[in-house]
Amino acid sequence: MNLPPLIQAFVLHFGEMGSRWGINRTVGQVYAVIFLANRPVCADDLVDAVGVARSNVAMALKELQSWELIRLKHVPGERRDYYGTLDDIWAIVRKLVEQRKRREIDPTLTVLRELLMQSPASEEERFAQERMQEMHGVIELVTGWYDDIERLETERLVQLLSLGSKIVKALDWKDKLFVAKGGGKPKGPERP
Repeated sequence: MNLPPLIQAFVLHFGEMGSRWGINRTVGQVYAVIFLANRPVCADDLVDAVGVARSNVAMALKELQSWELIRLKHVPGERRDYYGTLDDIWAIVRKLVEQRKRREIDPTLTVLRELLMQSPASEEERFAQERMQEMHGVIELVTGWYDDIERLETERLVQLLSLGSKIVKALDWKDKLFVAKGGGKPKGPERP
């Protein structure tokens, strides 16, 4: 790689993390180079920066375009295609989460729904469906939460995330207030 050491360290790490997230190492490195570039980059720039074959870069670019993480950028006077990332880091994070949900969570929900509609043929299948129903309920809860969060404006999302454990404290306070007003012990999971 012909990158400055600081950038090279990030690119190498991003490629390693990408492979842990289920994407090709080269895809991760190509994205990191484009993300850190202060100008749009072409495939030739990426071949030099990442040190892989042009065909690997082309495949990485197609993958990143399918995830909607990079965009084609036109450079005046150039015939080659240039690429850049979304400018807003929160838009990038939202796009990553949206794509992961679409590729991983949504197909799982579809399979669970199909399996839960079937009539169990044995006690073993009945037990399995009960477990699948639990999993379906949790995933539906999380995806419902995701849908609510996705609709938030970025400023509001940052505020929510900044609250961190203060949210738990607020819920605990609400529970204590509810009990003090004679509402009995609130239902729900036990908290330590």
